[in-house]
Amino acid sequence: MNPRVAVIGTGIMGAGMAERLLDQGFAVDVWDRTGGATARLAERGATAHAQPAEAIRVADVVLTMLPTGDAVSDVMLGQDGLAAMRPGGIWAQMGTIGVEATERLISEVANRQPDVDFVDAPVSGTREPARNGQLTIIGSGPDRARATLEPVFKALGQRVLWLGAAGLGMRLKLVLNTWLAFEIEAAAEASATAHRLGVPYSALLAAVQGGPLASGTALARLAKMESSDHSPQFPLEWGLKDLDLTAAATGPEAIPVATAIADRWRSLVREGYGRLDVSAARLGLTNDAGVTVAR
Repeated sequence: MNPRVAVIGTGIMGAGMAERLLDQGFAVDVWDRTGGATARLAERGATAHAQPAEAIRVADVVLTMLPTGDAVSDVMLGQDGLAAMRPGGIWAQMGTIGVEATERLISEVANRQPDVDFVDAPVSGTREPARNGQLTIIGSGPDRARATLEPVFKALGQRVLWLGAAGLGMRLKLVLNTWLAFEIEAAAEASATAHRLGVPYSALLAAVQGGPLASGTALARLAKMESSDHSPQFPLEWGLKDLDLTAAATGPEAIPVATAIADRWRSLVREGYGRLDVSAARLGLTNDAGVTVAR
């Protein structure tokens, strides 16, 4: 039988993951600070809870998909989520929260609930891969947790990497998201350069599509930039957060170009574009029209 799964945090990614698990026949309990998000999932068959500990108490596997380390600590430590876990339960922390917060949670679990297995398992992917089971899951943690997590991760991911001790997953995730920032900024600046030089988008696309210069991710963001479609799949403010987490873990001297990208994205976030997709990285490089921001 599949384990019963609690999804804590049902925003863009968490909701997609919960929907995927429901489609795959899992019993899913959900909690989010926003009741509307869990109500929609309840209509699909999830059990929504008013408090995170209520969802956690009945689950075999707890997935946290919250935006920051502080948010995870508040729910799992401050609101007694960890204390509500069953003996032998598994907590897979799947949001990108940085090295320091991950190490703190590893220590807290060992001290407070040593009979709970903490698995550091951030994911690579956006809303549609989460919804369609096409994430890359970067797992690290106790070997004994793998058998229980296998059907859950198989439902959510097209690839599952296991790296060893908890904490290695988050380190690799920061590397990948730094790389992602370069691809997004490259697409933004190439698009802006083509625009200013009068090169049609069709010509740019024909030159790079199917060749070695642009990844599928870069081309997808390039298309969103050209159509001024900044509906959020991976919000710009999350991309900035991840670059800041990398700088905090490595020191800014290790990532000078990524730090410059972060500074430019920070300016866009200050202007109110943080909740738009990272495709909004092109804003400010050209005279984009038709972009509205709810303030």
